[in-house]
Amino acid sequence: MAAPGQTPPRRPFGGRFLTDPARLFQHNAWDNVEWSEEQEASARSKVQENSSQLLPQDKQEDYEVNAKRYWDDFYKIHDNGFFKDRHWLFTEFPELAPNRNPKHNRDSAPGYGNKGESNQEGLGSCENGHCSLETRAENQLNLLKGTPEICTEEGAAQKDTELSQSGGGYPGSSASYRILEVGCGAGNTVFPILQTNNDPGLFVYCCDFSTAAVDLVQNNAEYDSSRCFAFVHDLCNDQSPFPMPDESLDVVILIFVLSAILPEKMQGVVSRLSRLLKPGGVILLRDYGRYDLAQLRFKKGQCLSDNFYVRGDGTRVYFFTQDELDDLFTTAGLEKIQNLVDRRLQVNRGKQMTMYRVWIQCKYCRPAAPQL
Repeated sequence: MAAPGQTPPRRPFGGRFLTDPARLFQHNAWDNVEWSEEQEASARSKVQENSSQLLPQDKQEDYEVNAKRYWDDFYKIHDNGFFKDRHWLFTEFPELAPNRNPKHNRDSAPGYGNKGESNQEGLGSCENGHCSLETRAENQLNLLKGTPEICTEEGAAQKDTELSQSGGGYPGSSASYRILEVGCGAGNTVFPILQTNNDPGLFVYCCDFSTAAVDLVQNNAEYDSSRCFAFVHDLCNDQSPFPMPDESLDVVILIFVLSAILPEKMQGVVSRLSRLLKPGGVILLRDYGRYDLAQLRFKKGQCLSDNFYVRGDGTRVYFFTQDELDDLFTTAGLEKIQNLVDRRLQVNRGKQMTMYRVWIQCKYCRPAAPQL
């Protein structure tokens, strides 16, 4: 209870539960909001309507063949002016924080909680780089002048070869804890990790399909090549090399990334990433859930296949169920630690609007080597 004249303490995310509808507009978000049968039926009806007309096959092939160009154009147009750093990561994924405790991660898996900042992604915030106009101006990243050499896919392989021949190993080979973020965008996950986790044994890899995105990361004032290695990588290309060997990573991060991939290629991507994990290593995922507001807002003519859509800028997005993700990870030989739905009610108090978001959060572990 706050003293007279003092502002009441701010209730943390993960603990805001709407028990009285009259209080709807007292906060800008409510956690774990249950849907009624009517709301679920309405969402299902909207999806049936907006997916009733599929794009012609030649258009679909264009979006797949030119996917890299669409993402490059996206980052060139938007630069890095409205990307929101994800400081909520350390609450949801303590594996990324300093003084990490694997036992704690496993013990806390069945529960759900956001005790720190909002982990809002998407409309009204930033989702995979797509942000509202209101948030663009306040999320500037500092850039150094000049452009360093970008590590392309071919460059990553060449650098790996050169290091091996010189006896230097691969980038980060001397680290004791290695993290890879896939689909790093402008660095909104990488830089909070580097800023927060001062573990001297930490090394962070980050890659993106877009050369323009990797350019933004390498140009950032926080980029430290002694602790981080950014490179361009095509996840869907089996011949596209990683700069690190199999079984070398402790953590792989997928934040609103898997949903951008052609559904029939997702299993190959997850299987490739799982081979990079050490025994006991984990994949951390947060992505779009079925009937999220972003899915319901699509119009007819934007659907590519079931629950897979193209945005106006040519980038694509899929909306998952828990079972679909579980099947992808377990087929890749991983074991479930966590697979939960985060149903969030976001509120625009100024416009008196409500927005229902649905995200899925997962942790899957590579089984530890059996004891001999």
